[in-house]
Amino acid sequence: MSVVVGTAGHIDHGKTTLLRALTGIDADRLPEERRRGMTIDVGYAHLRLPDGDELDFVDVPGHERLVGNMLVGAGEIDAVLLVVAADDGPRAQTVEHLELVDCLGLEIGLAVVTKVDQADPARVASVVDTVADLLGRTSLAGSPIVAVSSLTGRGLDELLTPLIALRDRVRALAVPAPARGARLPVDRVFTIRGRGTVVTGTLRGGLLARGDLLRLEPAGLRLRARELQVHNRTVDALDEGGRVAVNLAGEAAASRGDVLTTDPDVMATAHLATVLRRPPQLDPRQPAADWPPRVGSPVRLHLGTATVDGRIGRGSRQIVDLPDGRRVAWIRLDRAIAAARGDRIVLRRPSPPATLAGGVVLDASPPAGPSRRRATSERLAAMANAMGPAVAAARLDLHGVLPHAGRNEVGEAAIDAATDTATGGPAIGGPAIGGYRLAADVLADMEHQAFTRVAEETADASHGHGLAELRAALAAHLRRNVSVQPRAAATIAMAVLERLVEDGRLDRHGSVLRLAGRVAPTVEAATLASMDRLERLLAAAGPPGLEEAARTAGCPPEGIRALESAGRIVRLGPGLAYAASTYRDLEATAVRLATAAPLSPAALRDATGTSRKYVMALLEELDRRGVLARTAAGHIPGPRAGR
Repeated sequence: MSVVVGTAGHIDHGKTTLLRALTGIDADRLPEERRRGMTIDVGYAHLRLPDGDELDFVDVPGHERLVGNMLVGAGEIDAVLLVVAADDGPRAQTVEHLELVDCLGLEIGLAVVTKVDQADPARVASVVDTVADLLGRTSLAGSPIVAVSSLTGRGLDELLTPLIALRDRVRALAVPAPARGARLPVDRVFTIRGRGTVVTGTLRGGLLARGDLLRLEPAGLRLRARELQVHNRTVDALDEGGRVAVNLAGEAAASRGDVLTTDPDVMATAHLATVLRRPPQLDPRQPAADWPPRVGSPVRLHLGTATVDGRIGRGSRQIVDLPDGRRVAWIRLDRAIAAARGDRIVLRRPSPPATLAGGVVLDASPPAGPSRRRATSERLAAMANAMGPAVAAARLDLHGVLPHAGRNEVGEAAIDAATDTATGGPAIGGPAIGGYRLAADVLADMEHQAFTRVAEETADASHGHGLAELRAALAAHLRRNVSVQPRAAATIAMAVLERLVEDGRLDRHGSVLRLAGRVAPTVEAATLASMDRLERLLAAAGPPGLEEAARTAGCPPEGIRALESAGRIVRLGPGLAYAASTYRDLEATAVRLATAAPLSPAALRDATGTSRKYVMALLEELDRRGVLARTAAGHIPGPRAGR
């Protein structure tokens, strides 16, 4: 892990000069910066330590009008190098930068008092004491302070010892995270003739290798890493941490604020649930920032290398005050950015500019639609305080339903199958249901609905309930209570019913479900004859509607249920059913075609001689049963193909 250190401090206090004296690299890379003698944009340098290791430095502007650029650099660093000039002492941007560092939650740092050749010893000692007092009121309390002269070299050798200690502390406190994938917030984009687009940033989260296929968020583009460079050296791969330049293959419309990633948790979003905390008040002469930020007020959000305007949410379910003084707040952004849970953020007031809050992203895709009703103060507080496997449990309880693996139809990252370390069992609300996980109360409600509907089908509950109708009713009920796509709701409903049958709580007879232990009624001879007629009518690739066919055959509802119970017909929906032998033939045709090449609806339509209406219903049924699996290229054989 390469450690990245960011500078902080007032304009003209010697940040860039100090880095040049330490590293031999001029971080002022722009002609305008050299002409004006001030850092305007973010600059970079690196230092080889005596043990052969290297530190990366991010040099940020100190001017008050360039706070946004300062936060671009500070958003992706591990530690802070605060610079204060001995002849000037702490000034406005010294204080402002310290407030921003505190808001970002950065706890490892080092203060350097520069220009000691321009001040007498008493003045230097006074500035050191003042800096120590300022640090003591922030997250950098207790950080060492070193006095140096970048011009004469005094103190530079002594500075190496606390820098090495800073590196060691960052590594010692780094918490190993599950390997979700590489993540590179883009801070610079430029073009090299003959090579194409190059982006730079600080790598986080995992291994990045030459040739990797990356997502560029929030655009969702797929790009390949043609070449990687670290400190002007080409490398084949780079593990977590450190500055890296990536040459991208193809047309890459990247810009500062974008994220290159292989991490499924990083998503494009224009809505965030955040946990905010009050910034420190370091300068009593300045008015205190608005706390808490007013409901509906405009804000400027800084996350990683991105800056975007937005508004604090409205409504009781979007603002929750926590007992420890923090506030959970929804933020609606003017445009989408790339974000993930746990990302550090700073909120500033656009005009007049002021720091409003620091915090982290609680949920990069907070509940919307029906699931928004689940955003109670208790659930939000539980999620804000959750750690480890409890995070997944709290998020599941907040949303009600989440995908268990991969992504759902709208690209939301799935939750992991976490384990309770005390019991060894699932820690997130129960088993996977059809590729999704349901909160305990949602699963219990679905099971209750299934039992109630089966029991109420007839007066004595002996006839049971048709599987297709029950599945549709349960899916509709689920979508009224939680936010889930129609296809996912049908999959979950079917999985819940299969689980009840496997557990012995319901009996399945063909396409009919009954309460366990109930006996099917005796069927009269006339009804048996009508059942035969109906089965023959449904033995076609494009059968008539079930109600129409039943009227033609003179088959009563109990005859339809008996056909389903005996497995002689298969219902795909309330109005569509096939004779079982015909359905098996259609299934075999679909699997055969999907085995040869990804199957499209048009190909299945041509092979069966039917219309799109029948083909789409058949494909959806085969997807739900796992016989086929839908991909971007078409349908392929699923895990239950051939069973």
